[in-house]
Amino acid sequence: MHRAQILLSWVNGMVLQEGDFIRLMYTGRAGENIFDTTDEKDAMEGGIHNPQAEYGPATVRLGSHHVIIGLEDELIGKEVGTEGEVEVPPEKAFGAHDERYMSSYPTAKFQEKPKRGMRVKIDGDEGTIADVIGKRAVVDFNHPLAGKTLQYTYTILEKVEDPIEQIKGLIRLYSGRTDIGITIADGTIELALPPAIIMYDRRWITWRGTLIREIFEYYPDIENIVLKETFERPEEEEITPEVPDTEEEVGE
Repeated sequence: MHRAQILLSWVNGMVLQEGDFIRLMYTGRAGENIFDTTDEKDAMEGGIHNPQAEYGPATVRLGSHHVIIGLEDELIGKEVGTEGEVEVPPEKAFGAHDERYMSSYPTAKFQEKPKRGMRVKIDGDEGTIADVIGKRAVVDFNHPLAGKTLQYTYTILEKVEDPIEQIKGLIRLYSGRTDIGITIADGTIELALPPAIIMYDRRWITWRGTLIREIFEYYPDIENIVLKETFERPEEEEITPEVPDTEEEVGE
């Protein structure tokens, strides 16, 4: 793009900047293996399809690390409609592989026979069996993609301007939910939650604090956030009295 075109893009607000919300499709690969994608077809082809996940464009805020740094850096300065690909080195992905995060344990510590590549949880930390030597297993607590160079393909579909659509995107990003209603009025955001969500949705409980913090950060005019659960009275079942169906029963 020539300098004059770049300047014109900035003037017209076409070039994406930190703080912009965008709707994005992407697929991440480590070598030939797909490890993350918004595309259901790619997920199925890569063997990572989750039937409970909702695929489709993700709404993210640039500059907030809603995607890995290497991909985010690539998106800032691009225009809506851009389709591209980028190679992301470990330092802008999941970091270098650190030998300090590898430990050896007796095989008797595991509930089932440890095998190379098995995901395990030890003392609250998740790791991968890197090797089994005799009666000891080496567990790697690095991120599975630590030390790897990643490849992303992406498409920037649109810039998201509506605050309600932006917040819907944040809710889906953190909780995976699309069934939370949103209203904004007089400096207050009200989130209409499904009944009993705080009792059964661990992901919502884990991430709602981050969601609330980011809403206050991104929307300085908001003074209050109300989380509202509404329970409807259950319908009463009609009780039909039993009617004897024989003369003998009537006479008893």
